[in-house]
Amino acid sequence: MSQAPRPPLQVTLDVWHAMFMREALARTMAGRFAWFWMIAEPVAFVVIMIGVREVLGRVRFVIGADFVPWLIVGLLGFFLFREGLLRSIGAVDANKGLFAYRQVKPVDPVIARNVVEGILKTVVFMVLIAGASLLGYEILPADPLAAMFIWFSIWVLGLGAGLVASVVAPLVPEIGRVLRMLILPLFLLSGVIIPLHALPHSIQHYLLYNPVVHALEALRLSFFSGYKSLAGVDMLYLWWWALAMVALGLALHLRFTMRVKAK
Repeated sequence: MSQAPRPPLQVTLDVWHAMFMREALARTMAGRFAWFWMIAEPVAFVVIMIGVREVLGRVRFVIGADFVPWLIVGLLGFFLFREGLLRSIGAVDANKGLFAYRQVKPVDPVIARNVVEGILKTVVFMVLIAGASLLGYEILPADPLAAMFIWFSIWVLGLGAGLVASVVAPLVPEIGRVLRMLILPLFLLSGVIIPLHALPHSIQHYLLYNPVVHALEALRLSFFSGYKSLAGVDMLYLWWWALAMVALGLALHLRFTMRVKAK
């Protein structure tokens, strides 16, 4: 007796599961020190910024939060968004051999990579929170449910940006290079290492057009009850950006699937 064909949803879930396992193994077993570097990068940033702060004479930059926990929360939030964007750019090219199977579409490795990165960054974040707590820093979230929701919101924002970039970058390679170059300015202008209230008032209003600013400031507000953020931080604005980019990215994948495969 012939087996009944699987429903399309089951096929999609099976493909995502296989892609997830493939990406997870590639990400965590790529080298002997793969896990070490995942934790070492944010720790190195924190140590460098603490050194800069010491050189400046222990100036208190942040109102309502200790500098080190404030920095850890901002760094990991930005890294979650950054990895969703940058790792999606090469996802299609790295999995071209799998497109010989008609069940596998270019959007599948992008989604799988984002899920893997979201889980890995969550684990790294929890490890750093535990480590900072053991060192005596007050870093546990004041509102854990809000913190988890905002963390998920940042992941969706990175997924949306990655979906768009994963189509546009293969079609126009120069755009992929530009996006990688823009990460550093975005890092500096999102308030990751420099408190936004320390910047000139004339540019603070313009920084709020950046959805990453809303994401990081909202995440910090959920961690530090006394933190003083910029006026105008709005989670609805963040979700408008996230959902718009997810919709645009999926539409681009539908429209340009064959061209992306052929690249």
